[in-house]
Amino acid sequence: MIIDLLSRWVNRDDNAIRDFHLAPAVRYKRVMMRPGFNPDQATDIRGDSWMLRLTPRPWRPYLRLLRADRPIGTWLLLLPCLWSVTMAAKASGADMPPAAFVALFALGAFVMRGAGCVINDLWDRDIDGQVARTAQRPIASGEVPVRVAIWFLGALLLVGLGVLVQFNATAITLGITSLALVVVYPLMKRITYWPQAFLGLTFNWGALLAWASITGEVETPAVVMYVAGFFWTLGYDTVYGHQDKADDILVGVKSSSIKLGRHTRPFVYCVYALTVLLLAIAGALSGLGWFYFVMLACGAMQMAWQVSTLKIDVPDNCLARFKSNRDFGLIVFLGALLG
Repeated sequence: MIIDLLSRWVNRDDNAIRDFHLAPAVRYKRVMMRPGFNPDQATDIRGDSWMLRLTPRPWRPYLRLLRADRPIGTWLLLLPCLWSVTMAAKASGADMPPAAFVALFALGAFVMRGAGCVINDLWDRDIDGQVARTAQRPIASGEVPVRVAIWFLGALLLVGLGVLVQFNATAITLGITSLALVVVYPLMKRITYWPQAFLGLTFNWGALLAWASITGEVETPAVVMYVAGFFWTLGYDTVYGHQDKADDILVGVKSSSIKLGRHTRPFVYCVYALTVLLLAIAGALSGLGWFYFVMLACGAMQMAWQVSTLKIDVPDNCLARFKSNRDFGLIVFLGALLG
């Protein structure tokens, strides 16, 4: 598997793996003692969010459960859909993607990202309760009872279904099959060092669905775009994982961030380079013009900035680089839209 080959190349001494298999107290101490590491820095859980301040108090636990106050996840789920629906429209001879489809994908991304968070918190409620950073999550803290969370999840899935049935049969089938990935993904960190790979398979499914919503089938550019998104997610979520590695090591769950350790930077360079290359191929196959490739080059420079300035032991730095992937995605979208 290509990610394993890349990880072996950038992590030849395998120090991070050996660290992971030390006794929990020893490996936690090693992380906490690293220069510049401050476990109190940089979490994107904020109690002073404007959204939480402006909503009625009874709604707030559910908005926090949805991560509605932290929209980056919705953006990262939505952007491959926007790339794909735009390229499919251009490949089909249209100047722009249908505005109604863009709105539906935006609503669907918000709802299904929220549903994924509920599923994740249901699976992880016992683990979350053991870690200071996550102990106040609504399910782990008991603020939202498990039974109520399940009903809430059902309501979100019904809204998602309402969005999905606005599309054609191929898109509907693809949307329903994605649920298997959504349900299984939260378990992957218990059994593999590559939960980020499973997130990549899940978060970029919209590239296939969005293309099919326009053309009625999944064609080569959509598959290339899906693979590009997979490598993109593998990179940005490895960066994100470094801000949580102390908690992950304490609890004993796995991640590519722990596996790669100080070799993260060359690995992320590799997967980001693959992302840009595959997006270039997808754009060429879709018949996009020169402006798309100029914008993609700008996106590549943004990615290079991310990696060259990355400090894996400074959580604020990791979080900022992770969030900046919204900017990369919007650059690509703008290029596709006007290219």
